[in-house]
Amino acid sequence: MKLVPIEKRSGLTREEFIENYLKPSKPVVFTDLVKDWPAIEKWTFDWLRENHGNLDVPLVDNHIHDADKYFQIAKTMKFGDYLTLIENGPTDLRIFLFDIFKKIPELADDIRFPTIMDGFLKSYKFVFFGGEGSITSLHYDMDCSNVFLTQFHTRKQVILFSPEESRRLYHHPFTVMSKVDPLKPDYERFPALKGAVGHETTLLHGETIFIPSLWWHYIRYIDGGFSLALRANNSIFTAVRGGMNLVRHTFVDRSMTKLLGLDWQHWKEKKAVENAETIL
Repeated sequence: MKLVPIEKRSGLTREEFIENYLKPSKPVVFTDLVKDWPAIEKWTFDWLRENHGNLDVPLVDNHIHDADKYFQIAKTMKFGDYLTLIENGPTDLRIFLFDIFKKIPELADDIRFPTIMDGFLKSYKFVFFGGEGSITSLHYDMDCSNVFLTQFHTRKQVILFSPEESRRLYHHPFTVMSKVDPLKPDYERFPALKGAVGHETTLLHGETIFIPSLWWHYIRYIDGGFSLALRANNSIFTAVRGGMNLVRHTFVDRSMTKLLGLDWQHWKEKKAVENAETIL
């Protein structure tokens, strides 16, 4: 497996972005896309803790993607206590796909939707918090949107793979998941992974990575910290595919898991291997 660096750009115009990154479905890191957001300087650990620390937040751990969990909440905690936890050391507890703006609407005044492209989904704004060393396993987003992920104050490692690499990543059918760990590649278990090409960067404070629709991503929190994801859709076809993914996940994958349990998981693993073997 090979990892190549993702390009970082400053002063990227809308026209350049659309022509060179959106249309060809190529990731890029903006160093200054959100430079005018009040949140960039305002949203510190101390400020969030002092002003919103009493909010109850749902937490997940590294078992979130286990076959029998399906995004099950591990526990809840006061927001302020959680911020202190991730500041003070490693933990696998994360705030995942949490729309904090529904709980604290005034936070929306601190961000701006970019004009770099059309189609931003203004009702879908998610924050992600995690402790040092916590990870988000390899997957692509079920709704198939383009994602703009902005990092605050600390560092986050992001590894991406194009949709063309899906078989090499041993994509589990009827899901958007892979069991491959790009930081600890197991070539004995996943031999097709040797030929995969990934794209990697370390996201810093105020930087925004563009994750194109259908691209696989794996995220590791180098430090305890947080980021904000905005989503945009530029194609009716990806919107339709997102709806199909939702149907497969809700009505097929969940139903078969309830019916067959781990036998269904083993069947998906077997099919992932069979699909990968076609390119060996």
